[in-house]
Amino acid sequence: MKKWQKFLTGSLTIAAMVTLVACGGKKAAEKPKPSKSDATAAASDKNSYTPISELKDSYDVIIIGAGGAGMTAAIEAKDAGMNPVILEKMPVAGGNTSKSSAGMNASETSVEKAQGIEDSNQKFFDETLKGGGGTNDQALLRYFVDHSASAIDWLSQNGIVLDNLTTTGGMSVSRTHRPHDGSAVGQYLVAGLEKNIRSRNIPLFVNVDVTKLLEKEGKISGVEATIKETDKKKISAKAVIVTTGGFGANKEMVAKYRPELKDYVSTNAAGSTGDGIKMIEKLGGDTVDLDQIQIHPTVFKKTGYLVTEAVRGEGAILVNKEGKRFVNEMTTRDKVSEAELQQAGQSAYLIFGDKTKAAVKAIDQYISKDMVVSASSLEELAKKTGIDQAELAKTVTTWNEAVAAKSDPAFERNTGMANDISGTYYAITVSPGIHHTMGGVKINTETQVLKKDGQAIAGLYAAGEVTGGLHGKNRIGGNAVADIIIFGRQAGTQAAAYAKK
Repeated sequence: MKKWQKFLTGSLTIAAMVTLVACGGKKAAEKPKPSKSDATAAASDKNSYTPISELKDSYDVIIIGAGGAGMTAAIEAKDAGMNPVILEKMPVAGGNTSKSSAGMNASETSVEKAQGIEDSNQKFFDETLKGGGGTNDQALLRYFVDHSASAIDWLSQNGIVLDNLTTTGGMSVSRTHRPHDGSAVGQYLVAGLEKNIRSRNIPLFVNVDVTKLLEKEGKISGVEATIKETDKKKISAKAVIVTTGGFGANKEMVAKYRPELKDYVSTNAAGSTGDGIKMIEKLGGDTVDLDQIQIHPTVFKKTGYLVTEAVRGEGAILVNKEGKRFVNEMTTRDKVSEAELQQAGQSAYLIFGDKTKAAVKAIDQYISKDMVVSASSLEELAKKTGIDQAELAKTVTTWNEAVAAKSDPAFERNTGMANDISGTYYAITVSPGIHHTMGGVKINTETQVLKKDGQAIAGLYAAGEVTGGLHGKNRIGGNAVADIIIFGRQAGTQAAAYAKK
């Protein structure tokens, strides 16, 4: 059996790609909102984190992990009248959320309606279920889609405006919500959540590594944490919310559940090591789909830097060394990765022009990181990359004709066709890389962590990538950010209600 076939054995779990159709990317005709740069500057405020000297012995609600789900949960718990605290093991907040690029999927939103996008929760449900191979936890999925629009409104009410629409692979309409200027969602979202944390005086401690969940008389009673790598401290709480993320940066766990992926580069933040999953398992918590690890097809292998799907969504194509397209670039990640793994070197070249570069601000970052090859002609680009010159010219010509006709008979691509490839020509060498772990601890729609017998662990809640079941075998691009906000809100609300009892 060939290497790529072995790789795909066992239900390769990969989520769909971000695309931008002609009707997507249109900005609402309202005054521009604060840019990503403004938000990022706010996040770098030296007063973002609480001095460790202020760490108390007891709180109403402890949130473990300062990614998007954790900060969202803390805000909701605080607004419900609780005294929450966030404990983060890394020296900065954000986690994998800060690396998010595509956007946040949501249906029947005020943004969609304002831009004339016809959508429905049922369509969102059906397309996500299909994308997940029909294996998604349907109760979680129903809650997810039905609360997606209100999550967009909640963000907006808190000064985090996502009113620029695009679409992702496996989705039929533009329901992926991005910052007003079309920039990557992650840093903007983290900065906005941090601002809300500070405005509510919610303590957020970094370099505090929670190592154990404490239980008393069958109920969660707090946590044990290591501070500054040596000092141990027990902190009591009425409820605990685990939002520690997945395990995409833990090579041992990846090798345990998917040994064929052990040598793949990871796009994950360093803190994504599965700590929450392991702590909850020790308490008897159940897990689901731990072998479902998502591979992203456009990763710059040398550094593990993710190339956003918005590049393809704005008209980029994938070609092999022979200069030929080999897949519908806008299909789901599993199919793109499968096709990519069959190419020479198990890699491909992402090809695009000036219009795409202008539409995707992240490309400037790639250029600054020496990831991009540019040329004034296709002949020069072919020489610089080693791609077959004649075939590349034919491929680009055919693609530009398809864009003009809004028809791609060769690969039946019908989204992400807004821009042709012209002007200055660009190429990025990409390969598949570990991106998301769909499996995790089992929760119900109230985000209660469940035992193997289906009973909830009293006082313990979880949200975000630490949980499993929602995405099934294949996460749709744009659903991870929706996951952390929708279920982060629910976790904060439910934990607060429990703590008040």
